[in-house]
Amino acid sequence: MIDRLEFFMALAKARHFGRAAEELGVTQPTLSAAIKQLEDQLGVMLVLRGSRFQGLTPEGEQVLGWARRIVGDARTMKEEMRAARRGLSGRVRIAAIPTALAMVSRLTTPFRERHPGVTFSILSRTSVEVLSLIGNYDVDAGITYLDNEPLGNVVSVPLYSERYQLIAAAGTPLADRQKVSWAEVAGLPLCLLTPDMQNRRIIDHHLAEAGAVARPTLESNSMIVLFTHIRTGKWASIMPLNLAETFGFQEPIRAIPIVEPDASHLVGLVAARRDPNTPLVAALLDEAMTLARDFGAAS
Repeated sequence: MIDRLEFFMALAKARHFGRAAEELGVTQPTLSAAIKQLEDQLGVMLVLRGSRFQGLTPEGEQVLGWARRIVGDARTMKEEMRAARRGLSGRVRIAAIPTALAMVSRLTTPFRERHPGVTFSILSRTSVEVLSLIGNYDVDAGITYLDNEPLGNVVSVPLYSERYQLIAAAGTPLADRQKVSWAEVAGLPLCLLTPDMQNRRIIDHHLAEAGAVARPTLESNSMIVLFTHIRTGKWASIMPLNLAETFGFQEPIRAIPIVEPDASHLVGLVAARRDPNTPLVAALLDEAMTLARDFGAAS
């Protein structure tokens, strides 16, 4: 039954028999037969069918919740048995918001030193996507904001507080200042993250508090794109202090604190709330708590 539930979860995610079969590495008739067998076993129709996938029935939505729990428990059991045999191993999948990507190595590097049998997959995603991937068991954990938008049923470890700075080339407007206000920053030619990013929504909110509106002349979902445009001297940006420090900005690039207000937002590791967690996730949460003490955000 576990295999059929995994097939059903893949179909619910892809919402297309062909794409789900391709993701699973099986033929479409094999997938269709497995779903029909699951429906026969449970005695209810799970999928609305026509010439193509049309969605889940109400019973299908209920079964999907159970499937995620049952498959999650089965995976936890397998991981515990594998860890008991040969120590912690396997792949840890982490989705992180773009502004947190620069610090992920501070979590993964010491973790792998303790557990050399572990490998990692790191994805850059929006905060909404991070939580969706966790909810669908497509990643093991995420790094996202903890105090700005609802998180849902997750366990979290605070890591650090994001504080914001104007990043601009020397010689450009406001670059010689020791601090600037949000209202002043709004008047610059800005390059910012796209509106689907929570960091951008935070920036828009603080600009609005200062009576200003963000009108960026360039938007991107890539921090690298923003950095390269700042270096031209034609754009400025608003970025977290820890991110600017990680990239080691020196002259002719300046990082100037933004005040009025002096805003900060908490970033941390999140994972699905399960009892017990998989051994990999439990070890990752422990590593995050160690990192939080280094950052001074755990208290």
